Amino acid sequence: MNEEMSYLITLEGGEGAGKTSVSKQLVAFLEQQGHSVVSTREPGGIEISEQIRKVILDQDNVKMDSRTEALLYAAARRQHLVEKIIPALEAGKVVLCDRYIDSSLAYQGHARGIGMSEIFSINKFAIDKYMPDLTLYFDVQPEVGLARIERDGNREVNRLDVESMKFHEAVREGYHMLIQQYPDRIQVIDADNEIDLVVQAAENAILAFIKKK
Repeated sequence: MNEEMSYLITLEGGEGAGKTSVSKQLVAFLEQQGHSVVSTREPGGIEISEQIRKVILDQDNVKMDSRTEALLYAAARRQHLVEKIIPALEAGKVVLCDRYIDSSLAYQGHARGIGMSEIFSINKFAIDKYMPDLTLYFDVQPEVGLARIERDGNREVNRLDVESMKFHEAVREGYHMLIQQYPDRIQVIDADNEIDLVVQAAENAILAFIKKK
């Protein structure tokens, strides 16, 4: 497969939006379309970044400063990018990444009140030219997403899950600001729907994107 077929597709959304469940089905869908796929996540994806993930999401780390948090996310992202994402793209693969730069913009930039432009500066240093080609934003009401987490006994409950409802509402507000800023890149998926409908909408969005290329 040639380099033109390599894309960085990111999945975004608030807590409990269902990104991880959908991601598994999207990998199979993309492979059926003839693409070689690398599925990964942030923070994490490779050993160093997974170690940083444990520090960021540990519920015991309640003293963590917002800027420290933002810098740790950016550091994890940089290592993940150079070690896993860039090699995959250079090999002509489709990278499907659960969270990327938009998470930092919505969570730390808007919800933490640091400022989106400040967070964007930190992350531009980390990712250089590697912005997503397509972003699927799974939109769900915060109370719905958090209720899903409560029902799912297998899902990790991390430091962000136990933030206030006001925080989660601000995260969603931040994402909606990003949708206005990047309407061509970010496609909104209604994640309140049944999982099959959510998957279908995500597949359709990916197909439409690839057909334009």
